Amino acid sequence: MLLFPNCKINIGLDVISKRSDGFHNLKTVLYPIPWCDVLEVLPAEKMSFTTSGLAVDGAVDQNLCLKAYDLLKSDHKLPNIQVHLQKHIPMGAGLGGGSSDGAFMLKGLNELFDLNISDAQLEKYALQLLEYFNSTHGARKGLADT
Repeated sequence: MLLFPNCKINIGLDVISKRSDGFHNLKTVLYPIPWCDVLEVLPAEKMSFTTSGLAVDGAVDQNLCLKAYDLLKSDHKLPNIQVHLQKHIPMGAGLGGGSSDGAFMLKGLNELFDLNISDAQLEKYALQLLEYFNSTHGARKGLADT
C-alpha cells in the first residue's frame, strides 16, 4: 500500500490556556497543502522500518508510524509489516508532517488489513497517538507543547 500523508498550515492560532501537563489548549483552522511524504506499508515476515529523503530524528521506536502500528496491534491481530517512509516534509517546521504520517498509518492499516474500524474510532486512536488529529480540513481544538 502506498500512502501520501500531506502537511497542513494553521490559519490562525489561538492559545486558549496552559494545561497542568505542560501542553496548551489550542483553537485553530487547519488547511491541508499538497506537500506530502510517501509511506509504503506491506505485509512482511519480519518487522522493518526504513527511511529516505530528509533525516528523521529520534529513536525508531518513537516514530509515529510505528507507534500507530503498536496502538492498533494492541487491539487487533496484525501481521508484521515492512514500512518505508520517504520524508519530504521537514521535521519541526510546524507543518504536522509527523502527525500526518501517524494518522495516515492508522487509516492505511485499517484499509490494508480490513480491520473495519469506524472513522470515529480511528479518531479516538489518533487522539491517543497525536497532539491533534490531522484532519483533512476545518476547525480543530487540540493541544500542543509550544
